[in-house]
Amino acid sequence: MVRMMRLLSGLVAVLALLAATVYATVYSTAAGAESNGGVRVMPLGDSITDGFNVPGGYRVDLWQKLVAAGYRVDFVGSQFNGPSNLGDHDHEGHSGWRIDQIDANIVTWLRTYQPRTILLHIGTNDMYQNPTGASSRLATLIDRITGTVPDAEVFVATIIPLNGADPTVRGFNSAIPGIVQSRAAAGKHVHLVDMYSALTTADLADGVHPNAGGYSKMATVWYNALRSVPGSLEGTPTPTPTPTPTPPGQGGACTATYRTVNTWSGGFQAEVTVRNNGSAPLNGWTVGLTLAAGQAVTNLWGGVNTGTSGAISVRNASYNGTLAGGGTTTFGYVAGGNGANTPTGIGCSSP
Repeated sequence: MVRMMRLLSGLVAVLALLAATVYATVYSTAAGAESNGGVRVMPLGDSITDGFNVPGGYRVDLWQKLVAAGYRVDFVGSQFNGPSNLGDHDHEGHSGWRIDQIDANIVTWLRTYQPRTILLHIGTNDMYQNPTGASSRLATLIDRITGTVPDAEVFVATIIPLNGADPTVRGFNSAIPGIVQSRAAAGKHVHLVDMYSALTTADLADGVHPNAGGYSKMATVWYNALRSVPGSLEGTPTPTPTPTPTPPGQGGACTATYRTVNTWSGGFQAEVTVRNNGSAPLNGWTVGLTLAAGQAVTNLWGGVNTGTSGAISVRNASYNGTLAGGGTTTFGYVAGGNGANTPTGIGCSSP
């Protein structure tokens, strides 16, 4: 009986995916692109991005949240759909598509629309059609995106729960943090978004696609992720701040400023900016900070750390130890634990 129920659940899910493909063919015809001159954001994925069951999907609530907060955003893509309360109907959500199908077209879309920010939620159709190697295909897709638009901020979401295929979904999702972290460590503008834990199967209308409440939860997760990376909502990459002249007598002193770049369930990404407050060059620096209880560094770049939890120190790497007067550099890290708890005792010293 249990096996029969699982089979029926899987059949319902497959039928829902097929229905989404038909829906897209009939209702998601491309129209003239809408643009308000704002920051170009590309919602990218399958029928969940398109908004099957709830026209516009998460894009409706996300648009309204951004507008209410004063952001000027231009959704971009070759697809067009959604209700009147969605201020911009453009997107790149393709119902029924797998990762490889998105990958086959992504360069053309990126060159055409030149997005500043990309919201990627893809892999649901792979879970039923071809789960083997899905994480590798996702990694290839991400590399193609970052290679085509290297200055874009790319938000990669774990996929939402799926009736009848949860172990497969969990296996796929478990590979995504490592994929994202390795690229972030290499200096790519890639950010992890934990979408899976934000929804449950109770938030699904048909076992695959969210209901209105589920899409609203997705919008909140996307919104929070965007807000955590300020550059993603700005038209051009964030410039290095103009150095503020430092009064005489402070030459050689450095300061360290911490910020949380992104958070997800069980982990976070952080960045520390080191500044030379003096007018004379600074040769070598060391930052000390105390991580909150339960936090532990798993990956660090732009510096060399001593310790991974509690009180740690980070000294400069070989290439960023010399800072001109007023100059800055950064190091970043990924850690396990609650990202809402900021480190204490942050300080910087120079030999």
